[in-house]
Amino acid sequence: MRTTADRDRLPKQDRSRVTRQRLLEAAVACLAEHGWAGSTVAVVAERAGVSRGAAQHHFPTREDLFTAAVEYVAEERSSALRALFPEGAAGDRRAVVTALVDLYTGPLFRAALQLWVAASNEEQLRGRVTELEARVGRETHRIAVDLLGADESRPGVRETVQGLLDMARGLGLANVLTDDTARRERVVAQWARLVDGALG
Repeated sequence: MRTTADRDRLPKQDRSRVTRQRLLEAAVACLAEHGWAGSTVAVVAERAGVSRGAAQHHFPTREDLFTAAVEYVAEERSSALRALFPEGAAGDRRAVVTALVDLYTGPLFRAALQLWVAASNEEQLRGRVTELEARVGRETHRIAVDLLGADESRPGVRETVQGLLDMARGLGLANVLTDDTARRERVVAQWARLVDGALG
């Protein structure tokens, strides 16, 4: 972690980028831990180690901050997922299924879930979150298709991949209240077999 002295030695543009990244990461952590009601700009700024003014310079509204945060971390996770399988992984589909399920059982999913719940009650947030979720969903589907080596021109393949992602999201929901690890491992193993059979 950079110290204040380290940040002060960085050029202004780099300091700005570091501050923005710290705010985005802190926002996701706050959403995952405290929910929408407990995640104010002031709380995020304090966690990120920056002033509230600096936070509002980068993100003028609370909605700007939290939608940008979930999008940022989703992009980071997508990059990390691709990096796990640089040559693709059609030969090890269970590893891909496991990695996809992991996307929905960590802090990012908890943060996104809090944002979805807030958006269901707050009109000014709903459109932004709906658009963000659609964009993230399309990208995750594309990654799954690539990593699984799925040929979506074949009947039922697109639905199989989407079913896998829907199942992964459901496992993520089940994991929110209780540790669902043991059951999840059995479900993942079965889904990997089903996906392998369906994709050939």
